[in-house]
Amino acid sequence: MKREVSGRRAPAAKEEKTSSANHGHETFLERFSGFSMRWAGSSWAFGVAVAIIVVWGVTGPLFHYSDSWQLVINTGTTIVTFLMVFLIQRAQNKESKAIQLKLNEIVAAMEGASNQLIDVEDLSEAEIDELHRHYAELVKLVAKRRTGREAPDAAADGGADEAAAPDSPAAGRPGPRVRVRRRRDGKRVAS
Repeated sequence: MKREVSGRRAPAAKEEKTSSANHGHETFLERFSGFSMRWAGSSWAFGVAVAIIVVWGVTGPLFHYSDSWQLVINTGTTIVTFLMVFLIQRAQNKESKAIQLKLNEIVAAMEGASNQLIDVEDLSEAEIDELHRHYAELVKLVAKRRTGREAPDAAADGGADEAAAPDSPAAGRPGPRVRVRRRRDGKRVAS
């Protein structure tokens, strides 16, 4: 059963259609950077890089190991390194978005899963740090509860604006509760 996310259904099928439709409308720069990204990660690219270094090293005696000879390899590697930084960042951004979408789809498809953190990547770094501290505390509370040092309801503080963070499904117990509120700009924040 599909689960609603933020008041609407997860549009996985529609996104696939849109994605394949937009694929033909990529700009030249997008196509070129995608090709460069794939090629730079290939065995051929490594082979070409090794060949360039070997040719450069072999030509050293021809140029008497001059400053110009050294400048060629320094300039070339600097330019390649500069461009590769952007290609690597593009690849990481694309992969990160794809993983986030897959995780969102899994959460949306799971019965009983909380979707309160489904757009956590849109929060600021300070808000994410706050959430991390909050969940670290929840882990401590769950550990205490499992060892019997704390009452089962000690982590819950009630309220209509809460969502249960899943505990171990095998345990058959509801997990600690997380309070989520909306800021004025519409973003959700755990408190």
